[in-house]
Amino acid sequence: MLSARLDAPDGPPLAYALFAHCFTCSKDTKAAAYISAALAERGIAVLRFDFTGLGGSEGDFANTNFSSNIGDLVAAADFLRKNHRAPAILIGHSLGGTAVLAAAPKIPEAVAVATIGSPYGPDHVLGLLKDSLDAIKAEGEAVVDIAGRAFRIRKQFLDDIREQKLGDIVARLGRALMVMHSPRDAIVGIDNATRIFTAQSSASTTPREYSRQRSTRRASSRSTPPTTSCRAEKMRSTPAMSWPPGRSGT
Repeated sequence: MLSARLDAPDGPPLAYALFAHCFTCSKDTKAAAYISAALAERGIAVLRFDFTGLGGSEGDFANTNFSSNIGDLVAAADFLRKNHRAPAILIGHSLGGTAVLAAAPKIPEAVAVATIGSPYGPDHVLGLLKDSLDAIKAEGEAVVDIAGRAFRIRKQFLDDIREQKLGDIVARLGRALMVMHSPRDAIVGIDNATRIFTAQSSASTTPREYSRQRSTRRASSRSTPPTTSCRAEKMRSTPAMSWPPGRSGT
């Protein structure tokens, strides 16, 4: 099962959003908490969750990969769809942003996507593993130190990353897109933001045309705020939850 937290506004939500955390992080990072709280203050309910094998979620991280992250996002959207309302906004931090771009076509109700310091492609994380790549290829797996914590990475993780073709997905995104990136980011260079923006700009379907095609959607690209606040003085939320019943692991 996946562990999640719903940050809700005081009144009926204007819309629901789904937040994906960074690589090997959790739903309780400062970025996830502050942004979710700020959006809740503005009437947007935000579901943030732990990817399989991380935080409070069940499963073995070593068995996960970028494709399973996409599957987790779709499962989280299904939970919102069945219990509240399908997410209209997808938000991702770092590799979580790359994942929401890839998952967007599988969540038809989403009309806007926001990335925060995200790499253009999941293969960016290979740079974090560069000292262990040979060992992973030779032995099939290796224990890798990432930000002071040990994670077991298997060859299937590398193979899955190399199979991802995000450029075509972004080009056909057809949704409002906000790309947020600090020029001082020393881990994920700002050139990644340029590549995401450029790929999306080549799309033949604009967010407005896409909204027209999906007449049942209530949000539009014009409603996307120019900035996202990262600070809030109060937050209301429900306790952590898990879904779907009986689901465990990857």
